[in-house]
Formats: sequence, structure tokens, C-alpha cells
Amino acid sequence: FFNKEGDFNNLTAAAYHKKTHLLVTGFASGVFHLHELPDFNLIHSLSISDQRIASISINCTGDWIAFGCSGLGQLLVWEWQSESYVLKQQGHFNSMVSLAYSPDGQYIVTGGEDGKVKVWNTSSSFCFVTFTEHNSGVTAVTFTSTGYVVLSASLDGTVRAFDLHRYRNFRTFTSPRPSQFSCLAVDSSGEIVAAGSQDSFEIFIWSMQSGRLLDVLAGHEGPISSLSFNPMKCVLASASWDKTVKLWDMLDSWRTKETLIMNSDVLVVAFRPDGKELAVAALNGQITFWDHENAVQTGSIEGRHDLQMGRKELDKITAKQAAKGKSFTTLCYSADGQSILAGGLSKFVCIYNVKEQILMKKFEISCNYSLDAMEVFCVSKEIKVNGTCMFFQEYLDRRKMTEFGSMALIDEGGGGDMSYRHFKPEIRVTCVRFCPTGRSWAATTTEGLLLYSLDSGLIFDPFELDIDVTPSNIHKTLSQKEYTVAIVMAFRLNEKKLIQEVIEAVPSSEVDVVCSSLPDLYVEKLLEFLASAFETSCHLEFYLIWAHKLLMLHGQKLKTR
Repeated sequence: FFNKEGDFNNLTAAAYHKKTHLLVTGFASGVFHLHELPDFNLIHSLSISDQRIASISINCTGDWIAFGCSGLGQLLVWEWQSESYVLKQQGHFNSMVSLAYSPDGQYIVTGGEDGKVKVWNTSSSFCFVTFTEHNSGVTAVTFTSTGYVVLSASLDGTVRAFDLHRYRNFRTFTSPRPSQFSCLAVDSSGEIVAAGSQDSFEIFIWSMQSGRLLDVLAGHEGPISSLSFNPMKCVLASASWDKTVKLWDMLDSWRTKETLIMNSDVLVVAFRPDGKELAVAALNGQITFWDHENAVQTGSIEGRHDLQMGRKELDKITAKQAAKGKSFTTLCYSADGQSILAGGLSKFVCIYNVKEQILMKKFEISCNYSLDAMEVFCVSKEIKVNGTCMFFQEYLDRRKMTEFGSMALIDEGGGGDMSYRHFKPEIRVTCVRFCPTGRSWAATTTEGLLLYSLDSGLIFDPFELDIDVTPSNIHKTLSQKEYTVAIVMAFRLNEKKLIQEVIEAVPSSEVDVVCSSLPDLYVEKLLEFLASAFETSCHLEFYLIWAHKLLMLHGQKLKTR
């Protein structure tokens, strides 16, 4: 049917709804059509973008149609009867480079190579504002301590401040000579903004209030890779490819307070939340910890082997050898300062214990085998050395091996035409950040913005299933010391006297255990009951223990809801 109509573009996606006989078709030009079958009556057609429509889905009633455009990272839900958008979301269409949490952990700001700055809601996972003022890739983003201002640095030579009340760019900071800014930091008061340059090797300091350039710090002999303000003192740490970390004292006219010499190019620097320790990641794969007050190294972590990658298609050396060139490119302390989160050019994000200097956990951020260096195929080679058989493990893709070597090394391009080359994207983690609440962390990766949390957003209530809820059953459960089940059953019956009896039957030593195993649904009910019980009960300390344990264990979840 579409081939008969000469003016149609290539068909790229289609979906059919049986009940309403609705056929939705999407095309390479970004146009979609709605037809009624079997007569092929055109209901309407619309262009949603200039990129190809990659996928289409219709909901069960046939009212809403969802479209995905992979080129722009776009998701649209369209109600065709009223001809209106139900939902419109778009991600960064190049990779994300940087992220930052707001001080209350409710929002995340991300910056991408497409020059966009996006602010996301952590509970709904939706982007609610996009700033497009930058003309080149964004390299760093951060929130001020108030949480109402977002700052971003870019390769276009500007640092911009955005207001989250009015959604506008209210300050633009520039340098006397155009510079490409590679990193950004703002002090704890939100008054001093610092950005590092990758071409002039200088650090620029501005006043947020006036927008004026206050100072230019020179001294590094290589591109500035990272900046970090001490949360407790007026000290700025700067890392550079010249193998040094410099500490600048704001109160002493920005003089260099200390210079820490490293063995390798420094990629990232981060202060512990209490400001007493400095973590530094270098090109040799090491994370070193420093007491910056006395310029003494307090520990180090050898992280190269934890980054562990498979062998790339075109690699001529094994994965184990290639790991020697791997390093961490992003670091972040946990909210309590006891752990450090590290990521780099690898599918793994590692969490280390700082004190013990050991790997606590590794998170695998992707299992996507269409990315390079993800697959690990093991081939055993038999080599005779002085008549002795020796076996060597190699990591190669067996399916691509021929007697002439790996097929991946053969470029199937059109007779040397460079535009025909194809390559596989490689997985990488560009930035990791811990939430200030300490309950979650986020990473910007080639797979998108990933959030890992200790709190599951779902409320599942398993006790509803099969117990007959009667007062006698509640007393029976209580006598068997199944306190949590008894409390839940008592709330089901909702008799105040019975609830009080059950709660007061729980020994004070068991309160902690009962609170931690209580379903979320009943936490609020129990808090409501406690609030009323405080007015009348003589067991004040006992009820205070309950309230304290409940708020310590579930307070964060209650706040986000």
C-alpha cells in the first residue's frame, strides 16, 4: 500500500490495535500516519520530528500511542482523538558528561556533549527543564548550596548560572581571552565560582553576586582536569595533567598553600564531606588519599584490575595487558565519608572502603553486548616451548577468527573510502555522584543516567494474603512472638485498644527489629497512632523509642513521598 503511494518515505515502525482496527505507521522522515483497516482510511498524519521513528506502541484501550525516536532520544505519548500530547520527554542525544545532585537529593542536573543542561526529578525520573544556551559541549555541572541555582561550564568559553525559580540564564561568566573550560567548582557559600581551562592551563575565579572576574590563578603547566572546594574551609584543590595537585588559599589572596606531587597525570580530585581528606585519581590507575593540611599521603588503592574489561575487537593485546592502561576518571565520597565511588572507561563502578582500602562492591552498569569490549570469549592456545606443551589463555571472539586472523581487523569499507568505516561504541562512565542523603548514587554513562538506591519505591504488602484477621488470631500471633505480623493484623482490624495492647506487648529490645521489618504502608499508620498515644499514655519513653526507631529507619522514604 505504501509503495503504491509514491510520496511516502521509508517505513521504519508499525503497530496495529485489533479492537479498534487502528494501524499506526512511522517513517524515516519523522512522520506518522493513522489508518483505519481494512479500508485504509487515513484518520490523520503528523510530523513529530525530523528523525526516523524507531518504535511505536498502542495502549490496551487504543487511545494513546507511544513513539520512540532513537536519534534524538525522544519519547512521545500522543492521544489521537483529542490530538494532544500526554507525555513528551527527550534525553541528551549525545553522551552525558557530568551530573550533580541538589542538596536535598530531589533533583539531578546533567550536562551533555550536545550542549544541553537538563534537570531531572529523582522520584519521577522525568526531565522537567532543559537549558540550551551553550553553543558547545557541556563539561561540568553543579548546584549551589541553596539548591536553586545550577552552574554549567562548557567548551564554548562560558560558565552559565541558571535560576530554577524562573528557569532562566541569569549570569554568564567569561574569561578575558576565550578559553575552553574543562571543570567547575562552587564554594559552600555559593558566592565564589571557579573554572579550569584546558588550553591556557589557568583557573578563573568569579563572584556570583556581581558576575565579575576576581582572579586568574596561574601555576599549572598542563590542562586543568578537576577542581574541588573544601566544604569546611576556604581552600580550592586543583588537579592537572602536569602531575600535581595544588591547594589555593582563598583568604590568603589565592596563594598556593601546598603542591602535592604525583607519579602520573592527575585526572580527578575530591574532598571528603568533612573536608579533612583529599582523594586523587591519576592516570596510572591509582587512587591516593591525602591529609592535605600536612601534605601527607595516608593511603592508596590500586584500582586498575577492578576496572576489568573484555578484549576489544581490534585489540592486538590481551584484556589483562590492556588493563594496565586503565584508570578512574571520576570519584565521589559517600555522604558519611567512609566509602569512595569510582568509575572510568569500563562497565564497572567500584565502591571502596577508604579506611581498609578494599573493594566493597562492583556494580556492572551494562550487559549490552553490542558495545565494544563487553564480550569475553576464551580461547586456549597450545604452544610448544623446548618440547613442553604450554597453554596460554587469550580473550578473543572465536566466531570472528579465521586462518588469516581476526575478521574484525579487516575493514569492509568501500575501497578505501573513509566514510564507510564502522565502529562499535565503547562503554564508559563519565561521572558518579553520591546523593547528599546517603540513600542513593547516580552515574552518567553511555547507557544514560543510572540511579542506584537503597529505597525501593514500591509498596508491597505481603501480609494481606491468607491470615484470618480476628482478635483471637491476633492474640495467638502475639503469644508466638510474631510481633510484626500481630501489629499489621491489629491495624487491619483498626481497633485502637487492640493496637495499643499489641504495641505495648512488644519488648523494648525488639522495637528495632519490628520497625525494620514493618511494611512501608503501616509505618505511617503506626506514626499516626503514636502521635495520638503521646497525648494520653503514661509510657512516654517506650513510645519515644518507637518514634525514634521508625523515623531513623523510614524517615528518608517518608520525606520523599
